[in-house]
This record gives sequence, structure tokens and C-alpha cells, in this order.
Amino acid sequence: MTTASLPIDGELFQQAWYVDDLDRAIAEWHRVFGAGPFVTSHHHRCDEFDHRGSPAQADVSYSFGYLDDTMIQFIVQHDDTPSIYTEMYPDGVARSGAGHDGPAGCGFHHSGYLVHDFEGEFRRLESLGFECATRLHADNVDAAYFDTRSVTGGYTEIHGDPPHILDAFAGWRAAHERHTADASPHLRR
Repeated sequence: MTTASLPIDGELFQQAWYVDDLDRAIAEWHRVFGAGPFVTSHHHRCDEFDHRGSPAQADVSYSFGYLDDTMIQFIVQHDDTPSIYTEMYPDGVARSGAGHDGPAGCGFHHSGYLVHDFEGEFRRLESLGFECATRLHADNVDAAYFDTRSVTGGYTEIHGDPPHILDAFAGWRAAHERHTADASPHLRR
């Protein structure tokens, strides 16, 4: 048996979950795993955004925090605009697996890679037969989500690595290193 692999020339830095309640996800991951603190961007807007090649921007909020060296991202979509979130969770709410008592509304969504040669990695994933489901530009950085559900069970994000983004991520990582269990799970910007 052979398995497909993604020869991405970059660093796996993020695991993301689609949730129905950002505050609950943050509180539970903080309590159980010590993740955080989390920075939240409510009703995030991108400079450019497409879904399956057509301009479309869903009403989405994100929270970002670290657990050890991995960035954890939580995502909630507030509307029914077609997106990579409604594609994976068409009911608008992620569901826990059968027989699991975890919070309803949580489900794995994507893994993210920081890449230096964004266009090169974009072309490489396309050459492997994966379709770009979403491409965006925000905060002076490019990102794209490829539909790799047949391989990973989720999407694969490639995310540019300009210095200002690396600095922001380093700040969030440093906040996690200083974080204590009794501190707030939220990081104020």
C-alpha cells in the first residue's frame, strides 16, 4: 500500500479546528491542555478572498494561541456563505464523532505550513492534483487552502512567512511561554 505525501517545503506550524463557540473552545483547551493565551479577530476581513475561484468572503472569527510549539486556531463562521468551513461542515456546526462526549461543534479543519516560496508551493500542490479551495491576501501576507481531505481528512493551508507575520507569531509564542494556569486564556492586543 502506498500513501500520498505532501512534499511541502515549509514548517508545519498550525492545527485548526472549526467550532461553534470560540470562548468555550478557548476555555476548554486552556483548562485541559494549558493552551493559550489566545488572540481573537472578530468578523475578520481580508483584502482579497476567493472561494473556488470566485470572490466570496464569509463572516468568520478566528482565535490563535499556542500549545508548546504548535499554533492552535479556532474558527467560527457566522453566516452561510459558501466557504471551506461550510464545505467541510455543511450543517454550519461541526459535530463530535459518534460515541464521543466532547463538545458538540468541534472538528478538525486544517493543518497550516509556513512557506517561504509561496508561489512555488502553490504550484507544487496544484501539480500533485490538489485543488485550491480558497486563496486570500490579508495583513500583507498570502495564504491558500488546498483541498487535501482525501489525504489528511482536512484542508492544507500554505501561509507566507514575511517578517512582520513571523514577529507576530513569535510574540504569541512568547506569551504562551510566560502564561500560567491561573492567567486569563485571552491575550489582549
